[in-house]
Amino acid sequence: MFVGIDVSKERLDVAVRGRDILFSVARDEAGLTELVTRLGGLGEPIKLIVLEATGGYERDVATALLVARLPVAVVNPKQVRDFAGATGKLAKTDAIDAAVLAHFAEAIKPAAQEMPDELTLLIEALVTRRSQLVQMIAAEKNRRSSLLVQRSPNKVVSKNIDKHIAWLEKQLAEINDDINDAIRESPAWREKDDLLRSVPGVGRVTSSTLLSFVPELGKLDRKQIAALVGVAPFNRDSGGWRGRRAIWGGRSAVRCVLYMATVAAVRCNATVKAFYARLRAAGKPAKVALTACMRKLLVALNAIARDGVPWTIAPAPNH
Repeated sequence: MFVGIDVSKERLDVAVRGRDILFSVARDEAGLTELVTRLGGLGEPIKLIVLEATGGYERDVATALLVARLPVAVVNPKQVRDFAGATGKLAKTDAIDAAVLAHFAEAIKPAAQEMPDELTLLIEALVTRRSQLVQMIAAEKNRRSSLLVQRSPNKVVSKNIDKHIAWLEKQLAEINDDINDAIRESPAWREKDDLLRSVPGVGRVTSSTLLSFVPELGKLDRKQIAALVGVAPFNRDSGGWRGRRAIWGGRSAVRCVLYMATVAAVRCNATVKAFYARLRAAGKPAKVALTACMRKLLVALNAIARDGVPWTIAPAPNH
């Protein structure tokens, strides 16, 4: 059996593929208990349950199902929308969305995820909060800049923005310390963190993001890990036409952090710097060269996590 669950803030709509079973429960503790009980009482094993990533609402649902030892996959909503359009499902209701997710589970069979431990969930939450603070600081700095270009800037508002930026930066420093403390308190996480941070250009933000949002690191081959994060170029060819290859999909939060690490690595990592220079000398645009360096850096980090060998004696990044 394949199950699709449409997750909203207040409710879960559940569809079982091929059984004409459709029901809904509340997205609270009692509702999650009822969900697990009803799925467990269907009479035969469930092959896969699929949920969409919905801004965090899906996390407690996925966790409850994983605790009950049910196979769960959280997928990109765009993939499901494209699948629905391809199968002619143009109408949209919660019940229809649940049925589409169940069909998607049966047809595509995305990989089921592993049960994250408490430390992984904690660091993931802290890293997410850090990203939110960085975005808020950037927004406030942009507002302050817009005031400075006005002919008669409002000093009261400007002062208020400065105070808010100072407070946000203090919160950001505290979150950074919390992330570092959480990682260093676990011997296993500390070892992984040290391995990743042995690579020039990779700091604690990149390391903590990879460890919490890419648990598959070190378990996949180079092509799989590149496609998972979204730095693998895909062909765009049709007949005699050859389009420019482009990256697509993946985990955007990880990709953003990896981009910043690559910018740093181009300056301080001899291997990545030489690779970037070679691509630029061959006429590649700067963005194309940086994307290729992102993939090279990610593949190297994947090999390091796999083999447990730091950068100084690590295998070649394309290993």
